[in-house]
Amino acid sequence: MSLFNQLKSKIESKQAVSGIVGLGYVGLPLAMEFARVGFRTVGFDVTVSKVEKLNRGESYIQDVPTADVARHVAEGRFSATTDFAQLRDVDTINICVPTPLRKTKDPDMSYVVAATEQIAKHIRPGVLIILESTTYPGTTDELVLPMLEKSGLKCGEDFFLCFSPERVDPGNPNFHTYNIPKVVGGITPNCTELGRLFYAQSLETVVPVGSTSVAEMVKLLENTFRMINIGLVNELALMCGRMGINVWEVIDAAATKPFGFMPFYPGPGLGGHCIPIDPFYLSWKTRQAGIEARFIELAGYINGQMPHFVADKVQNALNEHSKSVKGSHVHILGVAYKKNIDDVRESPALDIIHLLKQRGARITYSDPYVDDLRHEGQDLTASGVLEGCRAADCVVIVTDHKDFDYGQVLDASRLIVDTRNAMKAFQSGKIVRL
Repeated sequence: MSLFNQLKSKIESKQAVSGIVGLGYVGLPLAMEFARVGFRTVGFDVTVSKVEKLNRGESYIQDVPTADVARHVAEGRFSATTDFAQLRDVDTINICVPTPLRKTKDPDMSYVVAATEQIAKHIRPGVLIILESTTYPGTTDELVLPMLEKSGLKCGEDFFLCFSPERVDPGNPNFHTYNIPKVVGGITPNCTELGRLFYAQSLETVVPVGSTSVAEMVKLLENTFRMINIGLVNELALMCGRMGINVWEVIDAAATKPFGFMPFYPGPGLGGHCIPIDPFYLSWKTRQAGIEARFIELAGYINGQMPHFVADKVQNALNEHSKSVKGSHVHILGVAYKKNIDDVRESPALDIIHLLKQRGARITYSDPYVDDLRHEGQDLTASGVLEGCRAADCVVIVTDHKDFDYGQVLDASRLIVDTRNAMKAFQSGKIVRL
């Protein structure tokens, strides 16, 4: 029996052992889905504290209940390790490691390279390997494949290689790993078929595509679409602000058109590990081909200016109340990058706090999901919402968590700069809208 048919049989019978490299916001939820349907799943991570916590049956990811981890550990379907030599014992490997941007806006592939080196070191015939880390088109073919084939094994015959973009949306109550359609593209048709089959065991919908490059480009299109449209509406907010027009009312009215319009909303800046970062993989790659990604660069510039615009709004609002930023107490409501989650990666709140501190403001914050803020010199601990609002000269709503009682916030505050239209239901001279 060929290696393809052997692995196909293992996957269909759920006898395959699944390996997940990287146990963060992508890898851990994926591991739970494989374990849920009966695959024995081994998670690999370099962080000892994460591995120890998981093996005790505890979760550190908001969207993964501790009860799920505990059950899968107790029943022997999930374990975690820092020992990458155990990769030789698994049949499938999903690479779910970070792919950040360097300061120069070019991709940092060091985590993918490190993970692939470990896999290449321990690879054996008959393994399916799937890269999930968001990256530029060509990564799987040009970077990962050559590293794996140095072992002397041939892709499509001795091992199988795919790319499948992660589509995690932290905090989304309706869409989770199992019901978000999964795109997968392989180096060869056999690779694609095994990737499709594997995901189909635990996820509702699998969408096979013709190549790894198509699959890589899918994720970049999705997030570039969002980033550019958010950039457009942020620029509209800047225009409306200058002209004294309520941009939120404009968008709501435009959204009544039943065709040809999709509402996007302005905000204090982009956050998270996808929308602010992914389009620049595409921009970087197109520069290698001699093409200038003008929309991406322009939208990136506009979105990057929004924290500065918010800081200016705060300064102008305080001026109207005969106060300067320097020496004023500014209280930030919400520091996570989006509402109802605990993730502060790339959060615009970090830039807004930094800019206001530079101008001499004294900063406090409230966030029901983030107890402490430790980032590039920031050293803050959350305080009570109403306590902070009452004490502050200005309250800035940066993240519109559902936990905030905005009526109480209005009563307790002297001045509010609302960057999310969270105070839509209220009319008050205290409120300055984006």
